[in-house]
Amino acid sequence: MAVERGRQELVVTVSPHIRSEETVGRIMWTVSLSLLPAFMMGVYFFGPRAVYVTALSIVGSLFSEWLVEKMAGREITLKDGSAFLTGLLLGMNLPATVPFYIPLVGSFVAVAITKQLFGGIGYNIFNPALMGRAFVLITWPRAMTTWTEPTAAFVGLDAKTTATPLGLLKEEGMQRLLEVFGDKMSLYTQLFLGHRAGSLGETSVVAILIGAAFLRIRRYITWHIPLSYLVTVAVLAWIFGGREGLFTGDPVVHLLSGGLMLGAFFMATDYVTCPSVRKGQIVFGIGCGFLTMLIRLKAGYPEGVMFAILLMNCFTPLIDRNLKSKVFGTRKEEKKG
Repeated sequence: MAVERGRQELVVTVSPHIRSEETVGRIMWTVSLSLLPAFMMGVYFFGPRAVYVTALSIVGSLFSEWLVEKMAGREITLKDGSAFLTGLLLGMNLPATVPFYIPLVGSFVAVAITKQLFGGIGYNIFNPALMGRAFVLITWPRAMTTWTEPTAAFVGLDAKTTATPLGLLKEEGMQRLLEVFGDKMSLYTQLFLGHRAGSLGETSVVAILIGAAFLRIRRYITWHIPLSYLVTVAVLAWIFGGREGLFTGDPVVHLLSGGLMLGAFFMATDYVTCPSVRKGQIVFGIGCGFLTMLIRLKAGYPEGVMFAILLMNCFTPLIDRNLKSKVFGTRKEEKKG
């Protein structure tokens, strides 16, 4: 209710009046900062192409946001950092060898269509960066699945195409994976450090965990989605992931491979597209884990994180509605008679 008193306006709101120091801009720029270790490891392993691809994604996202808001006559919101973060995440989800037009098209789909078409930040149904990646993957599947062997590219070595660990595991089995990486401990070590083929920002698990720990300390994310997601993947990989029968799979390989860590900590936890209630977040994480393993083990595509999160985004309103928190101060009506 607003009551005018001369030139002043008195706004009366319902208590309690709680104000947080956190703003959308502060959160978005902090999340972008937390991705810096993973981005730097991508630059180390894939060289200047990592900077080139990511920069194109960021520029494309910023331009798309400015263009749509300018055409719609809305306030320009580039300063809040959401478009920058979307471009950064999209770039980190692309291979190093993609042509220049792929990050530009992907960023336009991510920002102009997935985000701005629904009204801007806070109104989008799907994670913008993942939707942009899904579009370019479906449109240019060959370019999006051509992986290069990670090398310290600054030393001038020619890029050599190779398969991802999940691709090798799916097509040729664990034995072939061990032949490529050596013994099992060497395999785990290389996967953890990031010396493997994959998208620019998803390979180094240790770098992703450093950024995730920073967000957890700042209380920007909670354990509910990442932990339920990772535990579900580990359990299903152990039970169904082996070719020798039940309970013969290697959960560590599935946890450390693909975009699981980046997705669990930085994509599935997106404030807008994940459930807001804690119980719902656990259900959301379990659903993401189930769909990820279903795609990895039974579908033709070796990775499933992107599609799993996007599919679970569809269920976010339903989860929130059916698992909403109890409202204190109310009681059920007693039945008469």
